Amino acid sequence: MNGQAQEIAELDRIVHEPARLSILMILDAVGEADFLYLQREGGLTQGNLSSHLAKLEEAGYVEIKKTFKGKLPLTLCSLTTKGERALAEYSRRMLSILEAAPQGPARRRSRRP
Repeated sequence: MNGQAQEIAELDRIVHEPARLSILMILDAVGEADFLYLQREGGLTQGNLSSHLAKLEEAGYVEIKKTFKGKLPLTLCSLTTKGERALAEYSRRMLSILEAAPQGPARRRSRRP
């Protein structure tokens, strides 16, 4: 496996999944969000969001608080310090991989025999 492929294989798979990456980025931007906001902004179904939040919570990347707003249940989500670090490290590694990647069609053609 070449160096770039190895770096991609070593990315945090919890963060790398597109829906979870989206959730983490939304939470990083807003600080705290309720379930409905995350569902709407992430374009996820209720079940899909619940599943991804459970994985993120299990990894220690998000904190989920269940409370009430009046008589209505309210689920609030926020990034943990561990989640902030995981997102920052993922971003750093992904940028490094992308910066090292060949750019443009001319670079791709030059590798052909």
